[in-house]
Amino acid sequence: MRIGDELAPLRIPITRTLIVSGAVATRDYQDVHHDAEAARAKGSPDIFMNILTTNGLVGRYLAEHFGPEAELRRVAIRLGAPNYPGDEMVLSGRIVSLAGDADGQTAVVEVTGANALGHHVTGQATVRLPRGADA
Repeated sequence: MRIGDELAPLRIPITRTLIVSGAVATRDYQDVHHDAEAARAKGSPDIFMNILTTNGLVGRYLAEHFGPEAELRRVAIRLGAPNYPGDEMVLSGRIVSLAGDADGQTAVVEVTGANALGHHVTGQATVRLPRGADA
């Protein structure tokens, strides 16, 4: 693992089921995440993904890359373009800093999730890998 290393991209189809189930699973009952008519009445063309679902998908992306030994220490993300049903989000990442000690390494990863409208999510995450863990 080196500074500048790119993580393999992860393509996620954005479905109504993903948006609604993510909202329900995170107890976000705002109507714009499950009711298309209400979303349109509030100026959106359709329902859209909530930030908690996006945060979970970023966590999944990092866990799949770094493996089960990794600890997600910090996730700081910002939302941009909404994720609407029928689109696809592509998550990508790049290691921007590394620090190591006798017990392992800590990596800071820049994460971006893009869809047809632009960047849905941008941010950084800190991941701790114990000594001997592969990334």
